Amino acid sequence: MSFDIKIYRGYANERKILILGHVFKKNAPDVFKLDKPWYKHIWQVIRMFRIKTENKAVIVFRYKDLEVQSKTLDDGHFRLMIPYKNIDIDAGWHQFEIEVKLDGEIKTETGEFVKPYPGEYGIISDIDDTFLVSHSKSFFKKLYVMLTRNVNKRKVFENVVEHYRFLNSLGRKDNDTNNAFFYVSSSEWNLYNFIVEFTKIHNFPKAVLQLKTIKSGLRDFIATGRGDHQHKYYKIRHIVEFYPELRFVLLGDDSQQDPYIYQDISIIFPNNISTVYIRQTRKHPLKKVNQIIKNLDGLGVKTCYFRNSEEAIKHSRENLG
Repeated sequence: MSFDIKIYRGYANERKILILGHVFKKNAPDVFKLDKPWYKHIWQVIRMFRIKTENKAVIVFRYKDLEVQSKTLDDGHFRLMIPYKNIDIDAGWHQFEIEVKLDGEIKTETGEFVKPYPGEYGIISDIDDTFLVSHSKSFFKKLYVMLTRNVNKRKVFENVVEHYRFLNSLGRKDNDTNNAFFYVSSSEWNLYNFIVEFTKIHNFPKAVLQLKTIKSGLRDFIATGRGDHQHKYYKIRHIVEFYPELRFVLLGDDSQQDPYIYQDISIIFPNNISTVYIRQTRKHPLKKVNQIIKNLDGLGVKTCYFRNSEEAIKHSRENLG
């Protein structure tokens, strides 16, 4: 019997390291191949949602003098919160090992986690229709684009990379140090490789991803990115609590629930949210979103409800630079 391991980018603060991943039967969701024509790309996408996971697989984490053992959950997921002391972890990216033991077979893979450089800001961004053009307002159009456009054919909004790279270097004098950067989405873990590859192609800041519970089966594929978005609230809340010394910039769009989630986060953490950016995805701004912007302004949170990234860049340079 064979199995496969997928380790996601982890992250650390001064006290704990968080490590995440999945163990799959046979194969993990494929890395996208850029040269596939559209009719073969459809099969690549569907195959990502026809996966099976392994529960109760033994997980061993190793980093420096740390060794921690646990098991995968019912959906094959492992999430290890590892306290540490008496070891020095510098700011930046670090490699670690995950060993998996299952039915007498042992496999080892290398993963990485980041400890952010000391600074003032952290950045949390949505993905679909915030920087990746996804057409979330139209279920059928979104599905069509996902099925027929390979990762190298998908589009970003104009000037959005420039904005993100500016935010990544905000308050930094050394080009080798970056702010803590997170991509939090209602897309499932099945799409992890797609998102990582997409951000590499377009030279987005390297970031930790927080995605939705992994899915298996065609019915789950049809519903990808839909349903309850409250998991985004809980994951953003966790990140803010994990780095209480940072002030966060939140980026989202008005196609789904981002404005409401960001308003709730700002109310709970009034001293930890610096700025909220909401991309306007419709022809006209939404009255409900304008009201949320007004509410956030009342909390002392800087806001920008924008149609083009040039507006957001101008706002960042004038208010955060």
